[in-house]
Amino acid sequence: MNIAVYLGANKGNNPVYEQTVKDLGAWIGSNGHHLIYGGSQVGLMGSLAISVLEAGGCVTGVEPEFFIERDLQLDNLTELIITKDMQERKAKMIELTDFFIAFPGGTGTIEEISEVVSMGCLGLMDKNMVIIMSMDIMI
Repeated sequence: MNIAVYLGANKGNNPVYEQTVKDLGAWIGSNGHHLIYGGSQVGLMGSLAISVLEAGGCVTGVEPEFFIERDLQLDNLTELIITKDMQERKAKMIELTDFFIAFPGGTGTIEEISEVVSMGCLGLMDKNMVIIMSMDIMI
């Protein structure tokens, strides 16, 4: 199964987030699932992807050109898809994904999972999702 995880490019305010994404990554990798994520090496995004790879799993990063120019991508991914902008990135991630998970994050995380929820509510997509909420602010 292709699992997209939306989460922050920083570690957040609570250390439990990092351990939780590492545990999720180990589960994804060891159970033969494929991670689809934003492609970054930093923050929770990097911790998640590294844990999937360490567990022997496959990871596809989807990163817009302007993040590549800032050298934010994680090296050694199974696949890195470079998009022209954030809109193309969101569309590509949705296209590739069977199941969505959203962790607390910043404005990008909110925007991305909101689009997925809206598409589901409008009947434009029939895919499952889990949203993990917290009162901690990740910005």
